[in-house]
Amino acid sequence: MSLRQFEYALAVAEQGSVTAAAESLRVAQPSISQQIRGLERELGVALFSRTPTGLVPTTAGHAFLREAEVAVAAVRRARATARAGGEELVGELVVAAQMGFGTRQLPSALSALRRRFPRVEVTVFEEPSAAEFDRLCRRGTVDLALMAVCERSPERAHHLGDEEFVAVLGENHRLLDGDKVELDELADEPWMRFDRDSALDGAVAAVLRDHDLSPATAARVSQTATAVRWAAHGLGVAVVPASAVPQGYEHLTRPLSPEIAQPVIAVLRAAPGPAESTLLDLFRHETWGTTPFLT
Repeated sequence: MSLRQFEYALAVAEQGSVTAAAESLRVAQPSISQQIRGLERELGVALFSRTPTGLVPTTAGHAFLREAEVAVAAVRRARATARAGGEELVGELVVAAQMGFGTRQLPSALSALRRRFPRVEVTVFEEPSAAEFDRLCRRGTVDLALMAVCERSPERAHHLGDEEFVAVLGENHRLLDGDKVELDELADEPWMRFDRDSALDGAVAAVLRDHDLSPATAARVSQTATAVRWAAHGLGVAVVPASAVPQGYEHLTRPLSPEIAQPVIAVLRAAPGPAESTLLDLFRHETWGTTPFLT
């Protein structure tokens, strides 16, 4: 088995056809077909099934592709580390963040990282699903993850700060007259909620449970920016991390009393390279936990 075969199989799985995979990789279609057939012969199993909508991985194919993805990522990292030398660092950096974490800090830190390593390509996953976020991290393809809790590898966890949650209110809302919003004052307000399997909705649910609140749900959304915008239009109150509030909506936010906050933890992969180590240092210089409320 070769790295090229792994890359070809992953491309076919992603594109759903040999033709599309060949186009994405800019290689001849017969070459990919030949490599896939050779790989299947060596493994003794079929990796793909042909369906009316294209090629889909078999059960054995799914298992193989999970490991192939880890192997390809490891080789890319090894190449990048070997080439590391100041501005000459080349490779891919994969960052995953629980939804709502690092919204304000990521652009600034990544901009500084790009000036330091202009040839590093960065992929960012803002993952709303707690299960999917965990799956991404377990696959071993994530170089740095931002999360609230790290139980699997505490030795690689770095506490960056605590992310304060704020209430987002509609224009002309009565509670905008105060500097803070008491949680009890939101008991009769409809709340914006998030996907039920998201870590962010789990945090909101914990706030409600801890303070014995059971407000009506106005709507469930998948993105913090959507919750903020809908709350601004009066659909319901949104409680989100302060850094997740988009620019232009800061005047509609108020700190909560009692204060609600979650830790922000950066978790590096084992044996981190220079890019992810630099990004961690850049994150440490960012401001975490301040509210965008303008007095």
